[in-house]
Amino acid sequence: MLSVLTDRAWMEAQWEQLYLDRNPFLVTGLFAFALHELVYFGRFVPFLLCDFIPYFDKYKLQPKQVNTGKDYWDCTKHVLFQHFFYEGPLIFLFHPMATYLGMGVRAPLPEWKYMVPQVILFFIIEDAYHYCVHRLMHYPLLYKKIHKVHHHYAAPFGIAAEYAHPLETSLLGLGTIGGPLVYHAATTLLDSAPQWHLHLCTMLVWITLRLMQAVDAHSGYDFPWSLRHFIPFWAGAEHHDYHHQMFVDCYASSFRYLDYILGTDKKYRAYRQRQQAEKDKKNA
Repeated sequence: MLSVLTDRAWMEAQWEQLYLDRNPFLVTGLFAFALHELVYFGRFVPFLLCDFIPYFDKYKLQPKQVNTGKDYWDCTKHVLFQHFFYEGPLIFLFHPMATYLGMGVRAPLPEWKYMVPQVILFFIIEDAYHYCVHRLMHYPLLYKKIHKVHHHYAAPFGIAAEYAHPLETSLLGLGTIGGPLVYHAATTLLDSAPQWHLHLCTMLVWITLRLMQAVDAHSGYDFPWSLRHFIPFWAGAEHHDYHHQMFVDCYASSFRYLDYILGTDKKYRAYRQRQQAEKDKKNA
């Protein structure tokens, strides 16, 4: 599998085959939308299975809260409506926008050594944007009219990541595509080397990872193998679940440092310390 992913000639041949004698607008739109659905719901499946296996109960962040089949079904219907009638059209508009802006769409595909730093940069930009908009959404009027929808589930589960008001989905979605667009504009204006220019393939990798991060953050589970145990400043479900449970603080999406620097994780850290103290006392 790894050899296939590193074989650029093979990947470029498959990529070009997608577009051969087909409408590029439809190819990009259908492929991106299908990828979005596959990643979003596919990443949720392992967490859903954990809900039915008692062994994993010890890793639940809110073990006393039980989501029902109705919760899952209602959330799925809401999210699918959002995907088909709000996010879907935006996804289909991406190809003409990318073409107009001069973004790479066809082969050659970018090398991993150029894609990785770009994706890391996109995570940093999106996290900062998300923090600002998310914190703004907690002002009373905006919370009542818009953000309250997302807080319907105080004990979230993976697919609740995009359970939100359409306006919130659009505003936060700008953080996902905004970073790459700013990057593309900067590399174009600075006349950077072609290999550093943004390509549709890089965008799809970035969106895939961003979707996985969003589902993970809403999973309701903190496993020993969760990423935060290996990257200390990674937020993960353990960080974001507190936000849903308490409706305050922990506004960032991927990282912890902005909440720490700006003092919006003090209650969270105090709460986790109390939890740990109670656990240690119980095990003593």
